[in-house]
Amino acid sequence: MTISNQKLNEEKVFKDPVHSYIHVNDSVIWDLVATSEFQRLRRIRQLGTTYFTFHGAEHSRFNHSLGVYEIVRRIIDDVFKDKPFLNEEERLLCLCAALLHDLGHGPFSHSFEKVFHYDHEEFTQAIIVGDTEVNCVLKNVSNDFPKKVAEVIAKTYKNKLVISLISSQIDADRMDYLLRDAYYTGVSYGNFDMERILRVIRPHEDQVVFKSSGMHAVEDYIMSRYQMYWQIYFHPVTRSSEVILTKILHRAKRLHHEKYSFKTRPIHFYSIFEDKLTLQDYVKLDESIIFFYFQAWQEEEDAILSDLCRRFTNRNLFKYVEFDPSMQMMKLMELTNLFKEAGIDPTYYLVVDSSSDLPYDFYRPGEEEERLPIHLLMPNGELRELSRQSEIVDAISGKRRTDHKLYFPQDMIENLPPERLAKQKIKELLYIS
Repeated sequence: MTISNQKLNEEKVFKDPVHSYIHVNDSVIWDLVATSEFQRLRRIRQLGTTYFTFHGAEHSRFNHSLGVYEIVRRIIDDVFKDKPFLNEEERLLCLCAALLHDLGHGPFSHSFEKVFHYDHEEFTQAIIVGDTEVNCVLKNVSNDFPKKVAEVIAKTYKNKLVISLISSQIDADRMDYLLRDAYYTGVSYGNFDMERILRVIRPHEDQVVFKSSGMHAVEDYIMSRYQMYWQIYFHPVTRSSEVILTKILHRAKRLHHEKYSFKTRPIHFYSIFEDKLTLQDYVKLDESIIFFYFQAWQEEEDAILSDLCRRFTNRNLFKYVEFDPSMQMMKLMELTNLFKEAGIDPTYYLVVDSSSDLPYDFYRPGEEEERLPIHLLMPNGELRELSRQSEIVDAISGKRRTDHKLYFPQDMIENLPPERLAKQKIKELLYIS
């Protein structure tokens, strides 16, 4: 099959609450959506445990991936249509990479990765080049096309302009998830004028740039991202549910290695616990499977695993207080000893959680994570880095904000017998009235 005849006989559309319609004219895109690996994304939430805090946040990686594809399609087919800079294969490359960029996300992906030390981008690449339905579809373009798509995901593809559309400080991925997450959480923080941004985006050598006349729309985008991180993504109640989730996974793994006899054996976890996870095992995992075990493990003999699963399933979350690691480590050590004295395992029930974000950064060559800056295209054709033109962006540029909180089960502390000396001391240290 040649690239030129990979058009559908009739345009297909998906009705979408964010972009109104998502348009598909290329058969390779339509075929990719139908693969089992892409359909799996319907069963993985975009925002993990955020639905515990914002009940509308039930949307999936599936509809986000379609949204990213649609933004890239609009940029290439509509905005850049009179500015040809890609051949037909690279046009398809952009569209496929946009659609598949989140293909390797696992259930509750960021918590899952944190516990088991996996990288969803590595799994995305493995699915694309492995023995999968996605790989078969991509090979219909050309034998080396899957490899090129994987290179875009890995940010190693030779044409950096292609990469910048999908992965940069202002890209289709971020634009879609800010608008989509704001919509489904019911907040206004993530809203920005994407239409204006698309009107001023331009291809320039190995990157996309933005006409200086659209600087205020770009500023709005940067501030929307900043607000979404601190009001939504790092919300302390959501972080509490993630703390419990990670502790469940840690506990189950430990019990497995201790040869604990599970009533409901963690069959789907065996290869993970033994660090022998295969691609075939991985693509079978989704959040419905994880929830099955959490529901079943409420009946386990192990009190900690049972309690944590009950808390997660029924949203009985940990409380929290502000915590300053530089000033309060002695307090944490004292609390740790008091928890042990009270018979509460601090490994699972006294947790320091940290959130950190860098909303925008100028270029710092040699850094572990080099961030290419956003450039404005001036009327005279000169490029200027955004923070050099915008006082608003300059005020937050390069400034990493970090927040620390200490999580604990207040109900478990309250239920301690009143004669326990540790109870009152714990409450005093945690400011529980």
